[in-house]
Amino acid sequence: MGLKKIFPIIFVLITLSLIGSIYIQINWILAMLENKQEELHRKLVEAINNVTQELVQQRGMTPAKTLRLKPSVPWRPSDPFTMELMRVPLVAERYTAEDINDRLRKSFNKVGLKNLRFEFSISSDLGSSDLGNSGMLFSPPELRSRSFLEEIKDTADKKVFFSPLQAPENADGGTILPDEVLAVVIPDFKNIVLGEMRAMIAGAIFFTLVIIAAFYVTVNALIRQKKLSEIKNDFINNMTHEFKTPLATISLAVDALRNEKVVHDRGKSEYFSGIIKEENRRMNKQVETILQASLLDRQEQQLNRKRLHAHNIIQEAMENFHLQLEGKGGRSELQLNAKYDWIYADEVHFMNIITNLIDNAVKYSKDNLLIRITTHNTPKSLIIRIEDNGIGMSKETQRRIFEKFYRAHTGNLHNVKGFGLGLSYVKTIVAAHEGKIKVESMVGKGTNFTLEIPLAIKDTHPHS
Repeated sequence: MGLKKIFPIIFVLITLSLIGSIYIQINWILAMLENKQEELHRKLVEAINNVTQELVQQRGMTPAKTLRLKPSVPWRPSDPFTMELMRVPLVAERYTAEDINDRLRKSFNKVGLKNLRFEFSISSDLGSSDLGNSGMLFSPPELRSRSFLEEIKDTADKKVFFSPLQAPENADGGTILPDEVLAVVIPDFKNIVLGEMRAMIAGAIFFTLVIIAAFYVTVNALIRQKKLSEIKNDFINNMTHEFKTPLATISLAVDALRNEKVVHDRGKSEYFSGIIKEENRRMNKQVETILQASLLDRQEQQLNRKRLHAHNIIQEAMENFHLQLEGKGGRSELQLNAKYDWIYADEVHFMNIITNLIDNAVKYSKDNLLIRITTHNTPKSLIIRIEDNGIGMSKETQRRIFEKFYRAHTGNLHNVKGFGLGLSYVKTIVAAHEGKIKVESMVGKGTNFTLEIPLAIKDTHPHS
């Protein structure tokens, strides 16, 4: 099965796996959050109930105040003074806020809730353990912690627990025990749960991102493989065409040389021999291009760098295209404005850089071609700008123009020959010279290549 057919299947399968994995992880996190909330709620209820039982038991065991009366004094249970003496003190009367805070803190520590932030209050005559519309208790608390009122009003994610302070069943039936309620507020209840699960959630997010990254790398690799396959096929087709044409020409020339009329005509023999030699030179040049690309791939290309006048090489390269420009009705302009053009470069490879860029402009040209080459200096570099008014390039082509074997599309036209190695070679050689190259282009407007080549240092070369 070809890559074109299998790629969509692989993409769909990986996408479904990724979506399924993310869905399962989200549900797992939500389930864990719910379980953690239930566990925290259970611990809080247990700790608060333990404190409530302690307070109630100590309250129920507190003996009522005893009044010793003389036998002659009548007993009047309805007397307010007597009733006050017999009343069991409220929890809010027997303890301070610090006492209740210490008991709650110790109880929370026992169930594993250390450093838990909480606020509390003790109220009587509550009538209900709910909150009113304003978030306040129905009656003001007799005893409360410092920030209780603020937290119960302002905290959106709070959790409020109510525990009635009721008398034990064995309390003295004649003792008056008013109802009281212990209210405990846990601010940021949800954040506490999230804090406990922070490591798990972070791990789940991290591994999900790893899966997404692996998915991206896999798909990107498949896309690149698909493009490389297309480029390989295009390269083979181009190479076949580039070799087939001169071979056919050589074959015709050889057949012509065998003709008796040509054999006895020295002028025609030299003409066809010249064709064979020219086509043979052309084939050798194509083979050399492919071998050169192979050497660059293995980084075996050796540079013979020396001090050169860049302007001389630019002028020579431009003269080599004089006939081609005349044939296409084009023209060239040289504006070599750099005051200092000495560079430290390999003469052959630097000539190839300029030649390739000019040849690229000629290949992708239109009517009234104009090639303009300008130079100027920066403190440490020679800037060479090669401009043309050709067909230009799209943004996609500009991103890929320096890739090996990549060739810009020319619509329905197939008159542009080559292997797509020229600009890849240019970029590699420029980098080997510690320089930079960039391209600016607009479809239908033309293309500008800008080279930045380090200057040869003046001080070490007095003859410059």
